[in-house]
Amino acid sequence: MIVHFVGAGPGDPELLTLKAERLLKTCRICIYAGSLVSPGVLSLLPADAKRYDSAGMSLEEVIAVCRDARDRGIDVVRLHSGDPSIYGATREQMNAFDTLGIPYDVCPGVSSFQAAAAALCVELTAPEISQTVVLTRTSGRTPLPEEQEIERIARTRATLCIFLSIEKIREVAETLAAHYGPDCPAAVVYRASWPEEKVIRGTLGDIARKTEAAEIRSTALIVVGQALGREIPASRLYDAAFSHGYRKGKTP
Repeated sequence: MIVHFVGAGPGDPELLTLKAERLLKTCRICIYAGSLVSPGVLSLLPADAKRYDSAGMSLEEVIAVCRDARDRGIDVVRLHSGDPSIYGATREQMNAFDTLGIPYDVCPGVSSFQAAAAALCVELTAPEISQTVVLTRTSGRTPLPEEQEIERIARTRATLCIFLSIEKIREVAETLAAHYGPDCPAAVVYRASWPEEKVIRGTLGDIARKTEAAEIRSTALIVVGQALGREIPASRLYDAAFSHGYRKGKTP
């Protein structure tokens, strides 16, 4: 018996890994992350698979299901949204499994920040502009270390992918504008890759107003940075004069 931590991806079943699809289609017991997992992904489960919605479960209840499955020799799919390694709350489950001697592995998934970039048709990095991408969130019931608050991270002027913070969009935009400037490109992607996906494009000066007008209040990612723009220096990778290990640059 083994517990498979599986990344459900951002929503579109076609963005699952082949391994994730196989595990879902042969699953007998699945504990899934509530409404964060799309119906399309859950539809891959066999009709007779036992399903548990972890949104209404405590950690102890999740562990109890897995312990019972262990005693019966049945594998479990622990289905987390996106990729399990990002805001997945897997650590405490793994600690409990270690104590109980329950084996587990991890099947990675496409994160919502990657699906958001795809929806926007942008690169998150840009030569001479931003070579760093920061995945972060604002503080709330889950506090942040002081040195990781948005105000401090903003000083790097890196590309920011901000999770779990859409209800603070106005505060976020105002804080970031002081460092990136009000004209800095910004976007909000609601339910990236789901059929109901919504994409809001703007700047730090107007993204809060546009998001509020669209009545987006949850399940959305905020993306900020100059790398989202088009009028930026081109990569030298395909410059005819640029030499690298596989090509000799041509002298003008």
